Amino acid sequence: MSYVLAFSRCLLALVFLASAASKLRGRPAFRAFADSLRAMNLLPARVVVPVAGAVVVAEAAVPVLLLAPLPGAAVTTVGFALTTALLAAFTVAIVAVLRRGTPVSCRCFGEAAAAPFGRHHLARNVALLVVAGTGAYASLGDAGLTVAAAVLSVPLAVVGALVVVRLDDVVALFSPGTPPGAAAGRGAAPRGGRPGA
Repeated sequence: MSYVLAFSRCLLALVFLASAASKLRGRPAFRAFADSLRAMNLLPARVVVPVAGAVVVAEAAVPVLLLAPLPGAAVTTVGFALTTALLAAFTVAIVAVLRRGTPVSCRCFGEAAAAPFGRHHLARNVALLVVAGTGAYASLGDAGLTVAAAVLSVPLAVVGALVVVRLDDVVALFSPGTPPGAAAGRGAAPRGGRPGA
C-alpha cells in the first residue's frame, strides 16, 4: 500500500500545485479564472471573486497537507479529504456546464486549460477522485513515505500530473480533424500570425 499512497500523494500534490500556481502568477491570471467562474453562471455575481479566492487557497493547501513531513496519518487524511471535496465540487460544476451546453472553460491550469469543457474533463476528474479515494484509504494504515516507494512512485506521479495538466493538448493531439500544430501550444500563433488569433 505504501506505493499506492506515495503515488496518490505525489500525483494530487503536483496537480493541485500546478493549478494553484497557474492562478497565482499575477492579477491577470487570477482575473481570468474568476471570469471563467462568472461565465459558468453557477454562482451569484457578488460571490464569484471570494469563491475564486477560496478555491485558490484550498488548492494551495492540498500539496502542503499531502506532503507534510509530520508523522501520522491524520494530516495526510485531511489532505485527501480536502482534495476529494474540491474534486467533487469541480465535477458537479462540469456536469452542470455540460448539461447546459455552454462553451465555457474553467482555466483550471491557466492557459493550459483554455479549451471549453468536454467529457474528457469529466473523465479526468472522476479518475482523480478514484486516486484520492484510494490514497485516503491507504493513508488510514500508514502515511509514511519510504525511499523505495518514492523512487518508483514519484516519476510515475510526475508523468501523470503532466498528462492531467496538459489534457486538452493530449486530447487535441489524438482527435480526428485536428489541424496540424493545434496541440503544439494553446495561444501560440502560426508563423506570421497574431497570438491568440
